[in-house]
Amino acid sequence: MNSLDETDLASLRSEIRTLQEALRVVQSSLLNQWEPHLTRECWRPSARNLAAYVGLRRMDLRALQSRLSPMGLSSLGRCEGDVEGTLDAVSRALAAIQGLPGEVGNSAPMIEEVKAQECRLEQNTDELLGPAPGLRRTRIMVTLPSIAAQEPALIREWLARGMDCARINLAHDGPEAWQAMVLNIRRAEAVTGRPCRILMDLGGQKLRTGDLGPAAPAIQLKVKRDTRGEVLQSASAILDATGGVGIPAGRDGEGRRTLARIAVDPAWLRGVRVGDCITFTDLLGKGRALQVVEDLGTKSFRVRCETNAYLEPGIELEHRPKGKKKVRRSLIGPVKSQSVKIVVYKGDFLRLTGPSILGEPSVFDESGELVSSAHIACQSPEVFPFLRPGERVFIDDGALEAEILQAGMGEALLRITKARPEGEKIRSEKGINFPDSNLGLSALSAEDLEHLPLVAHLADMVGFSFVQEPEDLDRLIAELSHHTDRPIPILAKIETARAVRNLPHLIARGAGQRAFGVMIARGDLAVELGYERLAEIQEELLWLCEAAHVPVVWATQVLESLLKRGVPSRAEMTDSAMAMRAECVMLNKGPYLTEAIAFLDDVEDRMQSHQNKKRAMLRALHW
Repeated sequence: MNSLDETDLASLRSEIRTLQEALRVVQSSLLNQWEPHLTRECWRPSARNLAAYVGLRRMDLRALQSRLSPMGLSSLGRCEGDVEGTLDAVSRALAAIQGLPGEVGNSAPMIEEVKAQECRLEQNTDELLGPAPGLRRTRIMVTLPSIAAQEPALIREWLARGMDCARINLAHDGPEAWQAMVLNIRRAEAVTGRPCRILMDLGGQKLRTGDLGPAAPAIQLKVKRDTRGEVLQSASAILDATGGVGIPAGRDGEGRRTLARIAVDPAWLRGVRVGDCITFTDLLGKGRALQVVEDLGTKSFRVRCETNAYLEPGIELEHRPKGKKKVRRSLIGPVKSQSVKIVVYKGDFLRLTGPSILGEPSVFDESGELVSSAHIACQSPEVFPFLRPGERVFIDDGALEAEILQAGMGEALLRITKARPEGEKIRSEKGINFPDSNLGLSALSAEDLEHLPLVAHLADMVGFSFVQEPEDLDRLIAELSHHTDRPIPILAKIETARAVRNLPHLIARGAGQRAFGVMIARGDLAVELGYERLAEIQEELLWLCEAAHVPVVWATQVLESLLKRGVPSRAEMTDSAMAMRAECVMLNKGPYLTEAIAFLDDVEDRMQSHQNKKRAMLRALHW
């Protein structure tokens, strides 16, 4: 070995020692901060490793990595599980290359510690999410749709296909439905022999748009045409004499398209037959016709319309039975009220109001001059005192971006800075993000506190939305202790920029006291931090949690196209494969949920033989 090599090796060992000394300073400082809250003795080694990792990653290691890599010593890139042990291993390897056997020492204790660190993540994952499902390491969490309260067979099917955890979103449905879901899960466990952990996910502060004002009740029948105006698909609807109100076309709770239902008189409908024609004049004064194409039974027929038509209550339908001269007439019955449509464009003003004011579109006079700007409610009026001019506001996962011009106690005036050229619709129950605002809100809402007794009784773990500060965890734990002595595990949802910044402290406060995990809520994170930073941030969160031996749930829009339309996109297939680096992957609701569970189970089962966290497994390839 020449002198340059000796010098370089000695320099590398010196850098490693300097690195170890620097991270120990940070490690000691953090452990002193966390010490009062480390009541869970089994997590103390993980706290030490997390603190060491934070210290290590505060340094730029790129040059060091480049120098170590040619020697086969670039293991710092996979040091998350055991930071101090990895640095010791690199130092020992450099000493061995230098021919300094006296400094190499016995590696057996270090190897045992590495194995122990790997086991800690597995044990913490089992404690939070339940035992691994066979050979598959990554669990599958399923957000239960409302129908899960009424259809026990669905839950049995989902368990059989690969569901390991069930998420009950407390922002939807209600206590009766939640209890029915839990009962159905427990019964399905007994039948299938497969365990299923239940996450009850608190709704958190409702930073969402409020209700919209009512529009005039009407039903639109709309045909699809090609570029030449030829009809590609007729409009379909259902003549309904069951006594219910008419319903415009839309989607059900599972995302499936539903036909418009037109309420009619039962006696009149009894005279209708397949093949008959029904005529009427729609609310625009246009003569239109409905062709009866199918008897659906239960007092209903499917009809087809070859032109666009607009119907409202009181419009007269005329039916002339075949071979008869007499015309039979019936009036269209009541129509379910719909909300107004609010569409805004770049440069428009938008008022953000309190929840008691229903959203309304802009109003213009006959000359086109603006009379009043559109307004939409925010369901959490507590935010207004914390808003400042110049701060950004995002609505509906960033589809709409605005700037705050004025803010007061009860409302804020916004100017739209980003929207599609054709305008952007604002709907109710859509998320609102204030990435620049320092919102001094409690992470626990009044509704969350009302739901905690039921959560304490039924849940295997509780999902904590809007958590941002370690003190938020203290409050949740204190509130839970009022209802149970059981240390219910907590899954912290990381969905704001402040939560990302505070993540080491959040983990220490949570995992230091009870079983704990992290959900990467990628939808809100993308809005808060910018879509261009999402890939970077989700990687950093995975690394940090691995260093803390804390399980991660990979969430938001996993296999979204497959769930909604039955076919995954290429990007979603890659995303679901990459998701197996987390300990759990969450699926949302959709009409193809059963297929999505089976698809994800297959992908995760195959991918784990290629990848474990950041480490390539190098399974034999077969071309």
